[in-house]
Amino acid sequence: MAVLCCPAVSVPEHTLTMEDTLHLAERLHGDHDQLPLALKLISNTGVRTRHLIQPLERTLRHPGVEERTKVYVREAKARIPTVVNRALNNAGVTAADIDAIVLVSCTAFTMPSLTAWMINELGFRYDTCQIPIAQLGCAAGGAALNRAHDFCASHAGSNVLIVSCEFCSLCYQPDDLDVGNLLSNGLFGDAVAAAVVKSHSAHGLRLEGHGSRLVPETEDWICYAVKDTGFHFRLDRRVPRTMEQLAPALRDVAAAHGWNASALDFYVIHAGGPRILDDLSRFLGVAPDRFSFSRATLTHCGNIASAVVLDVLRRLIASGTLRPGHRGIVAGFGPGITAEISIGTWLGDGDRHLDGGSATASSDEQTPARPVERSATS
Repeated sequence: MAVLCCPAVSVPEHTLTMEDTLHLAERLHGDHDQLPLALKLISNTGVRTRHLIQPLERTLRHPGVEERTKVYVREAKARIPTVVNRALNNAGVTAADIDAIVLVSCTAFTMPSLTAWMINELGFRYDTCQIPIAQLGCAAGGAALNRAHDFCASHAGSNVLIVSCEFCSLCYQPDDLDVGNLLSNGLFGDAVAAAVVKSHSAHGLRLEGHGSRLVPETEDWICYAVKDTGFHFRLDRRVPRTMEQLAPALRDVAAAHGWNASALDFYVIHAGGPRILDDLSRFLGVAPDRFSFSRATLTHCGNIASAVVLDVLRRLIASGTLRPGHRGIVAGFGPGITAEISIGTWLGDGDRHLDGGSATASSDEQTPARPVERSATS
């Protein structure tokens, strides 16, 4: 049975507060006829702080898709190694022990995937399977867990590394005055996260099962409008209402293993926004405080897309409230509208020190993942 080890998470060093965001919106869009609505929506997100890979003045400029892609690649290569190294250490493995890499990101496009660079530069074997996922948005965090689970189930004794690299600030569109886009300017943040899923381990979250659910006829409710200037985020106001349809999907996945989704020990839920959490709490029949770690991620990091579920899990593990045998659910939501759901049992963390990261990290603090000796045939 696959076991998810403690994730490692890093957020960039440049911070933006809620107050900064509101003042910026008033300064840049003072004559927008729907500015009061946008300010209200941003205020209601509850996002106290977000983190950016570039200083604000650079973030606000749009140098073109080509330059933004170069920034994405440069910053990813500077920040991924440290987070990967922490994740490997948490799992007690080296790069040579990894059989597949699932890399998820929806904030830039590269070909080949950054998995190729990771294999070439960070000591992974040349026969490591590459599984990049680019179009599931925020749901990709849950999808990464499920695809890693599938890989371990079909490849006995294997280990899978999950990496989430989300630089949402590179999707800022200064000339896009759509209210949904203005809301996104006050909601999303940047982060890199990683975790290892092992086929066998005495420590971590044992993944018991998983499932997917698509809400019919909602594919344009969360989407990118792809234009000459890049990705323009679109968010329909009906999105939070989909929790009424997705709550039964969570119940079904849990029930397939004889579990009651309303009476679990922990919940790792994608924090797309406070309304998502409020509605899911109501339709799932659980107290709002059961989603406290999801709310903490939203408050301190904003919506960090596919990295959310890994950060929520990191916070949960760091809290020290988990006990061996505790059962819980992990759920990511994103474009489609898609839900990716996992259930698992906490096995404990033993006496090992787990480095989940979470502190802001500048580029000069990055250290490479542990290199390995490669044979001529590896």
